[in-house]
Amino acid sequence: MPEQAPSARATIHRKPQRAHYDRRTIERIVDAALTCQIAFNHAGSVHCLPMACWRQGDHLYIHAAGSSRLAAALLAGECCVCVAHLDALVLARAAFHHSMNFRSVVIYGQFEEVRDASLKAAALDAFIEHVSPGRAARVRASSPAEMSGTRVLRIALEEAAAKMRAGGVLDADDDLSIPVWAGVVPLRLQAGRLEPDGGGAVVEEPPGLPGFIAPPAQTP
Repeated sequence: MPEQAPSARATIHRKPQRAHYDRRTIERIVDAALTCQIAFNHAGSVHCLPMACWRQGDHLYIHAAGSSRLAAALLAGECCVCVAHLDALVLARAAFHHSMNFRSVVIYGQFEEVRDASLKAAALDAFIEHVSPGRAARVRASSPAEMSGTRVLRIALEEAAAKMRAGGVLDADDDLSIPVWAGVVPLRLQAGRLEPDGGGAVVEEPPGLPGFIAPPAQTP
């Protein structure tokens, strides 16, 4: 783990021992995400919007409508992107020591538009693959009109920082005798029962679910 953050604003000051600036950690957290939050300034006001996201190489990607004001704002100035996963609730004996286990990445910079037609198509295929591996080759490719009406933006992972917490309760010794349950409550994103669409041809179920979605627990 590099000791130095990529910039002053990407430096983690609160609990710096939880900071990670290496690319491998950042990419793993981003790759486990389906959505991100993007904060930006536009028309004299601040905004923060959720967007679907995926990674290709050294960039995080999003897509937007061709006439999107969001896309115009992101291309005009800098922003901050956050990806976060909540892994567990940490319930302590003292109110002050309650916490959460999490993984997060914050990215600073400015989005750029992917204009090359082949790179744009490849990026959108990567989005489909991120959501459902193996699906891009099975569905109808986007038409020229659909491609024209979609903008693909990307932001470099150069100025990014990860922060994580894992582990259990950190109660003080004097609180250990308090008669209340303490421990970790694991949380996870889990796929539910598939709900097939009723129209069209009947086909087999998807060959597999993405790796970032945990399979349902098995009943003994």
